[in-house]
Formats: sequence, structure tokens, C-alpha cells
Amino acid sequence: MAPSAAEDKTLELRQMLREVLVGREDPEGFFAMCLSVLGHQETRAQFQSIIKPLSTANIRLHSVLTSIYHQYFSKTEDEELQLALTLSLLEMEDNQMLPTNQDSQLLQSEISVSPSSFVQLKSTSQGQNTSSAPTGSWNKDQDTEPQKSSHSVNPTHGTDQEPSSSFSKPDTVNKRDQMTEEGLNKPDKPKRSKNRRQRRKGTGQQLVGLSSSLLATPPVVLWFRRDLRLCDNPALIGSLELGAPVIPVFIWSPEEEEGPGVTVAMGGACKYWLHQALSCLCASLKRIGSHLIFLKASGEANKVRSSLHTLEQLVKETGARTVLANAVYEPWLKERDAAVVSALQEGGVECKMFHSYCLRDPYSVSTEGVGLRGIGSVSHFMSCCRQNSGSPMGAPLDAPATLPTPARWPQGVPLESLDLARMPRRKDGTIVDWAANIRQAWDFSEAGAHARLDAFLHNGVYRYEKESGRADAPNTSSLSPYLHFGQLSPRWLLWDAKGARCRSPKFQRKLAWRDLAYWQLTLFPDLPWEPLRPPYKALRWSTDCSHLKAWQRGKTGYPLVDAAMRQLWQTGWMNNYMRHVVASFLIAYLYLPWQEGYRWFQDTLVDADVAIDAMMWQNGGMSGLDHWNFVMHPVDAAMTCDPYGSYVRKWCPELADLPDELIHKPWKCPASMLRRAGEAGGVALGRTYPERIITDLEERRSRSLQDVASVRREFGQYVDKRSGCDLLPLPPRLVSEALGSSHEEAAVVGEGRRFLLPLITRMEFKYQLEKPDADAASNPFNAVLKGYVSRKRDETVAFLNERDFKASAMCEGVQRRERLERDHRRMEGLPSTPSPGARARRTPTAKDRFSVVPSGSITSVN
Repeated sequence: MAPSAAEDKTLELRQMLREVLVGREDPEGFFAMCLSVLGHQETRAQFQSIIKPLSTANIRLHSVLTSIYHQYFSKTEDEELQLALTLSLLEMEDNQMLPTNQDSQLLQSEISVSPSSFVQLKSTSQGQNTSSAPTGSWNKDQDTEPQKSSHSVNPTHGTDQEPSSSFSKPDTVNKRDQMTEEGLNKPDKPKRSKNRRQRRKGTGQQLVGLSSSLLATPPVVLWFRRDLRLCDNPALIGSLELGAPVIPVFIWSPEEEEGPGVTVAMGGACKYWLHQALSCLCASLKRIGSHLIFLKASGEANKVRSSLHTLEQLVKETGARTVLANAVYEPWLKERDAAVVSALQEGGVECKMFHSYCLRDPYSVSTEGVGLRGIGSVSHFMSCCRQNSGSPMGAPLDAPATLPTPARWPQGVPLESLDLARMPRRKDGTIVDWAANIRQAWDFSEAGAHARLDAFLHNGVYRYEKESGRADAPNTSSLSPYLHFGQLSPRWLLWDAKGARCRSPKFQRKLAWRDLAYWQLTLFPDLPWEPLRPPYKALRWSTDCSHLKAWQRGKTGYPLVDAAMRQLWQTGWMNNYMRHVVASFLIAYLYLPWQEGYRWFQDTLVDADVAIDAMMWQNGGMSGLDHWNFVMHPVDAAMTCDPYGSYVRKWCPELADLPDELIHKPWKCPASMLRRAGEAGGVALGRTYPERIITDLEERRSRSLQDVASVRREFGQYVDKRSGCDLLPLPPRLVSEALGSSHEEAAVVGEGRRFLLPLITRMEFKYQLEKPDADAASNPFNAVLKGYVSRKRDETVAFLNERDFKASAMCEGVQRRERLERDHRRMEGLPSTPSPGARARRTPTAKDRFSVVPSGSITSVN
């Protein structure tokens, strides 16, 4: 028996009710749809039964719809007539049936809605803003997988899990989704994606109903900071759950970003990325019917400009009673946010911060039950997270299809007026576009972040575990700038990494390192500029500005170091291995203070992160909580990261014609080979490529070790006599955890007594303290890495290794002989490959002018 027309209408409304449940339609719009489809009397009779399944699936939404129902049908007949006329007007506008703007204004002037009504008329001069879901979403999985629900989990999620393989596995099926399917009798369950996330595609259906701009509810201010995304944004989802218009804002306050000391929180490259990311976010918001308001921090006369004053003015202008944002964890920004929350709440405005920037809130990490031994290492940090786990992390959330808009937008400023991407001008008025290469190297959008993640999980992740140090191959994810600016949430990244076909524990562990850096910054707010280990504050550093300038510009004379620094300058990025190489060279060989390297990185990296960079440079500078147990040799490290010289040839093209064996040490090339290299007169050390700024690397390393031993003897009270480990004065927070008392009590106790904690200390430092006159070469714990070459680097050799080792060894031998022969031909001035039918010349003749060494010249063989 065919269903009746009334049953068809009821089924249609039940389908629409699912859209309300997942956030693609607002409750008022659904109620207006019921009035349009069923009519006045049928809505009064059937509405309660239609929404009955929500009484078990979503009690809060059920109560909201019930309230709207009772509020509407409790009005007088005159009010009902007025509201019906309003709905008719809106439906005519949606269908573009209004004949003229003049007639529309005349019709509106005849309709007066009571202030107590939950609907307001919208001025025709502002235009109708629909709440339909766009059919073409940029979501990275739209072509292959259904889109997951925007409300699949509670947005106020906790991330007390750790990002390694030892973390607790989050639930993959959400209870609310289960209740939704049971309560609404959904015929088809969504398919599970490969990475175990549940997605649902938007219907793209044009809905006729009350626009969110017609609501009398005060708007919500959504404060964007370092969360420039729509996917998995808890503050954004939280604003949708309030059922009110949303005003997205971004407030630029450079004074607050910098904080105390010398943080260089926002360098030139970071500001440029921020400008581009804000532009992309604004475009994404426009696609869902909203836009981003840009504001400059303001202040009263004779007062410092602040975000608080700007928010107070914004709340006063818009009438908003709620401000939502995602938390940031730098101590000075944490204090700023606490002051903002307190002041707004005193004024009757609710202000709430959501956790999403790290997997774990660094202020919630405790050493209780684990102890302090091994502090500073990622293993100790992960043990603390496991021992003191909190609420489950939950599943990531997709971007909403629409965003309710206010009836009146506040006044903002153009993005360009924030001066984030301002380029310097020459004296002749031309602009120095230093960011041209950065623009070419990166996609600054949220979609670009997801595309890069997908590309890595389908390719580079297979080589990441053992080949992430390669500089000449894309074996790393390059996702750090997207994580820093919140265009990709760490929860989304971890979820995809765990759901990928190849699961790399090393890659997941990087997120634990990131959380560890923020935990250290919360414990030591002066981490970016003050050495943590007291003896190293007196370490004697070099003041040679020429060495620092050569390092910054990539003109040290060491090709691997120069290539990395040139890549940094041109693209704003280098992989983690190369950061270790250039940091070791600056500290261990040039004797320049680690603070100089930190400041340069903060100014030139597009992913410049105060916590991560400060922790890395402190550890590399020997003064952090952990000691790097290695020093990268500027030449030997190339065996690991650039064995065939491809990386150096890309960023130092003047050396491109040198053979593989000598490209990382051009000072060892014969003069004849240097003259033949290149087109314009070859390579001239000191002219076309710089001479080495230092020559005796072993002597420099020995002196560095002696300087460390000297300060450790001078400050013997901070060295444990029994173990030889450095001692660290504990901050009050760790003292309180160790003593089991509050922070205030620990501070009082700490006034009369110092608490010193043994730290991880490099073995060669302990040995050098016992034998201060020993040089680096005789130290049995010498930390300099010599580099290595894996047999599986060559894909052909790796393929043959799995099937026939003898054939593999023969193939590898042939390849090696070919390389040697090619290099020998270059040295003899012959073509790299002999021409067909030509006879190879094995030895130079007397007439070969390149075989004669000019008088008075000496070739270095160091």
C-alpha cells in the first residue's frame, strides 16, 4: 500500500530532523519548515511526535525545539498572523519572488512583530542569508569517503592521551551517533573510512526557513588566535551548539604576542604565513556564509593596547554575551587570557577557553607517581601522561556546513592594515619581495594542510622510520607550520597517522615532543633566553659577528651547512635533521651562543614556535633539561642526509658539477677540477664560493669541551659529585608535586631551601671533567656523529636484496664503479660519458694544459 501524502511529509521532516541533529540546520529553521510543509494546525498536532526521537538522542535539542513550539503556539492570534506573514515574506525572498525592493519595504512596514517574539524582521538592504549546506565542499575526503558528523563528539575534549603508539586508543564509534541512528531509524549506516573516521556528506539542499540573522538571541564572539581552521575546531563547534549568531574575529596585538624577555614570537616569516593563513580562513568562512572580522588591539588614552579592551568594545557594540576561543599555552598569553576571562565575566559576559592546540594540556601534566628522574626526555614525559591520564581524546570533527550570521556585523579593518606581510622598499621606491619563494613553496590554506598530510601518509611515511633524516628526498611531512598556526589539529593528525596503512611510531612520537616543549615552557617561562643549567650561564662564547653573518647567509664554506641555511632563507623551512646540523655547527664549532641561533630561526622559519625552538636550542646549547648525546659533523653528516650531493646541488648550484665524493668538501678538489666545474670560469674558492671560515674542526671541538669542563668546575655546587650529572634548581610547581603540597606552600618552603635535581648529562662532559686536558679525539665518549649510509637507500639494491643477495652485491658494485669512473673522467676533463665509438683516454698527455700544476700554487689535502 502506497504511503499517504501526510506520511510522505512526516518522513521528509524526519529526514530534515537529522540535519538539525548534526548541525546543518538550526532549530528555528526546522520549525519554520514544519509550518511550511504541514501548515498551522498539523504542526500543532504532530510536531511533538516528530521530535520525540530526540528525547533519547539529544535531550538538549529536544528541549530547545519544545520551547520554540510552546512559545509559538502560546501567542495571540494577532501575533500568529504577524509571524505567518513574516514567514511568507522570507519564503518569497528565498524564491526570489519579491517584485521590487520598494514593494518589499512597503510590505515590511505593514508588519510589526512584538519585541517578545523570538523572530525579528531582517532589513532588505542587508539581503537574505540562507543556511544551506554547500554542495561542493573542499573537505579532503569528499570524493572518496562520506563526511563525518560535525557533532560526533563533545568539543570540550580532553587530550590526556599521549601521541605515541602507547597512547590509549580513542573510541571509534560515538554514542550520540548510535542513539541518532536508533532514534530516527536511519536506514543506512555510514561507511567506515580507511582511517576509521566516520564522515557524512552534506546534502546541499536549499532550505526555506528562518535565517539565523533574524534571531533575537545575542551573538557569540568566536575569537580566532592560533586555530585558523574549520575542521576539528572545538570553539567553533561550541559556538554552534549555543544556537546563536556567530561573529568570527581575529585581534592582532603584537605587544601581547611577544611577552617578556627576548622571545621573537612573531618573526617576519611567521607574520607572512599568518597573513596568508588569515586570508585563506576568511575565504573558507565565506563559503559557509560567514566572514572574518579583523581588529587591531586598542586601548584607552595613555594605556597599552590590549585584546581585552578590544573585546570589551566589541561586546558593547554587538551586544554579545558570550566569547569563545581555543586556549594558547605560552605563559604570558595564558596570563593574558586569564585576565580577559576574569574581566569579561565581571561584566556579565561568559568567556570560555577550549583545549585543542596540544594533545595534552601542558598545565595538566603531572609527575606524580612517576618522579623526576629523567625529566626532559620524551620517555619521561610520556610516562607522566600515561600515569596521570584524563578524559579520552575523542574523534576529530569535520567542518560545519553553515555558520549562523548576525543581523549586523561589527566594523573591522582590512587585513592589509595589520602590516603582517609588509615588504620593505628601496630608495628608488621598488618593493623587495623577499617572500616570493615562500609563496611558491607553500599552500597556506587548510585544504593545503590536509592535502600535504594525505600525500605524506600515502608516500613519505613508508620511509620515515629510517630515512627521515634525508635532505635530498621528501621523506618528512612538512606539516609543522600548519600545526603551529592551527590549520591542522594535532588530534586530526594523530588520528590519521594511526589509521594509515603504514603506522610510523617515530612520526607519532613527534607529537609527544611537541607537547613536551610546551610543558617545559610552562615550567620555565624564561626558556627562550635564559640557560636552565646555572653553570652554562658563564660559558664563554665567541663574539665574531662575521662568523654569525656567514652562518645566517649560508656562506660558511661548508656546503651542507650553506645549503640548509639557504633553503631556510628562501623557503622558510628545513627538516629536523638539517636543523641539528646547522645548530651543531653554530654552537660546537663556531662557539656562538645558542640564543643567536634561536633568534634567527624565530625570524626566518615559517613554523617558528617559541616552545619548540627554545627547547631545541637549549638542548643543543648544552643548557636545557636534556643533552643532545650527539654533535653533527658538518661534512660527515652528509653521508646520512645527502650521500649523492643532490641537496647541495639544488641550493648551492655553483658546486653542481663537482663529483659526489667531493661536493661536500670542495677544498679537497684538485685545482684543475675546480676550474672545469661550472660554465663561467669554474669554481673559485673565495670568489664564486666562499672559503671555509674555520678549518681545524677537531681543534675547535676540543676547545669547546674544555670550556664546558671549565665552567662545570667553577660552579661545582651545581654538579653532582657522585654521578657527575648537572644539578637543576627546581621550579615551585615541580617542588609542590615532589612534596605533595600546593604551589604557594612549595614557594614558601623553597625560600629557605634549594631543591636540586640531577639532569641527563652528556657522557663526554663527565669524562672531560675528570680529564680536562684531554682533546676531543681521545675522549672515548666523543659525541660527534660520523654519518652512515644504509644499504636500502638505493631502491634497485633494496629490491634485489629481498630476492638475490649475490645479484644485489654485483649490482651495487657496478654502480660504485660507474660513479668512480664518472668522477675520474671529470677530474681528467673528459665528458662524463664517452661518446659512441670514442676511445677513452686513460692518462693525461704532455699537451694537456690542465694536467700542469701552475707554479707557486699548493693544493690543500686537509
